Amino acid sequence: MNTAIVYYSRHHGNTKKLLDAIAGADGSVSLIDVTEQPDADLSRFDRVGFASGIYYNSFARQILAFADARLPEGKDVFYIYTHGAPKGSFLKGMRAIAARKRCRELGEYHCLGFDTFGPFKLVGGIAKGHPSADEIAAAVRFYRAL
Repeated sequence: MNTAIVYYSRHHGNTKKLLDAIAGADGSVSLIDVTEQPDADLSRFDRVGFASGIYYNSFARQILAFADARLPEGKDVFYIYTHGAPKGSFLKGMRAIAARKRCRELGEYHCLGFDTFGPFKLVGGIAKGHPSADEIAAAVRFYRAL
């Protein structure tokens, strides 16, 4: 299966750690950094993953804008994300775009990620040590099970 994972991973690289492990386990996965390839063509891929850290309770605005502009209709999609705060409704924006584009959702994987945003910086951050080796391995298992 021809798969692309479009991602935005800055600050601590939490999400990128998961994606590097997935790409290492399946060399046919194409990782697309939305900041380096903002005009990437997804039409040749059978399925598309979107991966991001969580910013203000949502995927990065760069991912949302990319998906809105570049996601072809009818694709199989999945989501991978890391977050410092407890789980919330982080996929609301992504799911709205996927629904509008008549995409089929295959699943989601999420785990904690080290976070030093705003007041968390004052206390040295939260979710230290995440993603852990177990969480990274679980991301690979999630991908293989798609």
